[in-house]
Amino acid sequence: MSIVLSPAMSDPESGLRVLDGEMDEVLVSPLGAGEVAVFSSRCPGRDGSNEDCAAVLPFGDGSYVLAVADGLGGGRAGARASALAIETLDAALVEARREQWPLRTAVLNGIERANEAIRALGVGAFTTLSAVEIADGAIRPYHVGDSMILLIGQRGRLKLQTVAHSPVGFAVESGLLDEGEAMHYEERHLVSNVLGAPDMRIEVGSQQSIAPRDTLLLASDGLSDNLRTEEIVALLRTGPLDTACDRLAELARARMHTPGEGEPSKPDDLTFVAFRAVRKPG
Repeated sequence: MSIVLSPAMSDPESGLRVLDGEMDEVLVSPLGAGEVAVFSSRCPGRDGSNEDCAAVLPFGDGSYVLAVADGLGGGRAGARASALAIETLDAALVEARREQWPLRTAVLNGIERANEAIRALGVGAFTTLSAVEIADGAIRPYHVGDSMILLIGQRGRLKLQTVAHSPVGFAVESGLLDEGEAMHYEERHLVSNVLGAPDMRIEVGSQQSIAPRDTLLLASDGLSDNLRTEEIVALLRTGPLDTACDRLAELARARMHTPGEGEPSKPDDLTFVAFRAVRKPG
């Protein structure tokens, strides 16, 4: 496991990157006008690498990029793809700070370059990538694949929910499947848009404000395949962030080990990054 952490995450030259994580507990740290929580663990009962990666990457002046990547391709190929996505995004942010380019340009450059780098491996490696910029009290989401992004208000209102780039995700969005049916759908694992593919596309969301007590979540499908959206919202909207994220990780892993009757269950790598705004910036 590789974890690199700036203890208070206030140094513009530092941040946090979790590669091949096997964490026993959620890591929580102050971050700008809020706090961030990170968790990553390997699929229970499976040997080999954790194919998920996570990062909290600074851009300076109180701006950050949060990211979660979920590798595909099996074992080392998937792990290498997700790590390369995070490393390349990090390098693009460093370059953009040096050249004084906008944050949006930096993120798009990082994703496009990561796609090229993963394709150049030539080993059938792929990864999803979800990233969110946080700057001046606002967020902007970017995603490729089915790693989810949610923005949850203090009262539980979903202010943002990305659509998974998958046949099942599009079926749910169009009303052909409800979420309950989708959780048990045989082809839920298929993803139609990934880094490492020649036709990769980046979905860029609109910038929107993040209010005090809002909670932002990025997660691999180890979470979304084991907990329903309403369960995630209910767990994250109340209580301190560390407690809420502990409950999230515990329930997801419990479902993987011992599913209840009719409950979703898919053993997988589990990774998420959560950010809660505690005050207005500035």
